[in-house]
Amino acid sequence: MLKSKAGLVKEMIDSTSAFEDDLDIADDISLESTNFLNDDLKTHIKIKSTLVGNLTELSKNSAKVVLQTTHEMCVDEFGLIHSGFLFGSAEYAAVAAVNESNVVVIGCRSKFFAPAKVGDLVNFEAKGRFEDARKREIKVIGMINEIKVFEGIFQAVILERHILQTKIDELQASFNPKEFS
Repeated sequence: MLKSKAGLVKEMIDSTSAFEDDLDIADDISLESTNFLNDDLKTHIKIKSTLVGNLTELSKNSAKVVLQTTHEMCVDEFGLIHSGFLFGSAEYAAVAAVNESNVVVIGCRSKFFAPAKVGDLVNFEAKGRFEDARKREIKVIGMINEIKVFEGIFQAVILERHILQTKIDELQASFNPKEFS
């Protein structure tokens, strides 16, 4: 009996080996070895690594993030990964490279060069510039093996306070209780 195309593709996706099968975690990305990086990270401390990847290297104006693509990121029966997950991982690498508690991305010019599929391991490398200024520019490149899949230039700014606290303070300052008396 012949299987439908969708059935064959689903079977192929389901038979894709798991992350642990493809990667020797002890050699490449040890969870124990990346935990210390989280102690040094000053921003995005509650981010879900299952959605944006794991921080694997962190130094001044530089960061590396590895994203393991999963079925939850898939948009179709072919195993195509939604580009938003790649962008999110790149943005995470960018803010980690700045590594300031109140860093906010205010812009980005990005290009997607190739698709990612379920089971791909995407390596993002971020390099920051203008380290002595409040405004920063961070270049991020995403690679699957030797293939460039993403490149972006992120613009970020370092605020004195958290962006949401800043908005609350502005609203409170503009509120005049005498108007309602």
